Amino acid sequence: MSKRRIDPNKPRIKLPKGKNYLKVKDIVLRNKLHTICQSGHCPNMAECWGNGTATFMILGNICTRSCKFCSVKTGKPEKPDKNEPNKITEAVVKMQLKHCVITSVDRDDLNDGGSMIWAETIKKIHEKSPKTTIETLIPDFDGKHELINKIIDQKPEIISHNLETVERLSDQIRSKAKYKRSLSVLKYISEKDNKIKTKSGIMAGLGETQKEIEQTFDDLIKVNCQIITIGQYLRPTKDQLPVNKYYSEEEFSILKNIAISKGFQQVESSKLVRSSYHSEKHLE
Repeated sequence: MSKRRIDPNKPRIKLPKGKNYLKVKDIVLRNKLHTICQSGHCPNMAECWGNGTATFMILGNICTRSCKFCSVKTGKPEKPDKNEPNKITEAVVKMQLKHCVITSVDRDDLNDGGSMIWAETIKKIHEKSPKTTIETLIPDFDGKHELINKIIDQKPEIISHNLETVERLSDQIRSKAKYKRSLSVLKYISEKDNKIKTKSGIMAGLGETQKEIEQTFDDLIKVNCQIITIGQYLRPTKDQLPVNKYYSEEEFSILKNIAISKGFQQVESSKLVRSSYHSEKHLE
């Protein structure tokens, strides 16, 4: 019997443990909150929860889109929980967070795309925990400025929207979202309020070339995106796309140096980097 070949570049994920991890898990469960840490099978959950931080996912845990890289459930979501902003805020206060990240599923079933719940959540956190800084990882809201404005008006410190991949692969792996529309969302945010930092993220290992990655960097710089995260794509389940390539840490280091040379203010580039990894440091 032949032995299974182990790719030395394939990252190893730490198992969750520790008092802080258990404390965060308890708060999340008791408040019936959703986190992308769990739904997205994030490899950094052990580290982030162990440090007493988490990325909250609002508007339920069922998405109206079916991107080929994502393990979040797809289907018909339940009605939004109008009390969710209060629940999230209560958790932020209990966890004594200095910084928190809010994201959401896509809610194409709602006329406002869920933007009212988004705005109310940010507003409540600012009211009840004014020293907590906020990053919002938002969907594209179909590029509708009136919906994006609801998030901008609440003035989170960072608004992030992920390109996920290079332009050539975008239509293959993203459901409904468009590469150029995502760029236009980031451009609009930076032009509307230049005090808010803009951020995006891409995955490596889906079949892109380095030249295409560099073009993606250029495209983001042109729309004044200041922060970028670059991480290894890991297949969450057999239902998602297989990994085309595992990048080495040396390759991620090269990409980081290229991104910095292009003009990004901050770059996170490593195997296990995800959108909200070290998010609190992006305000330094």
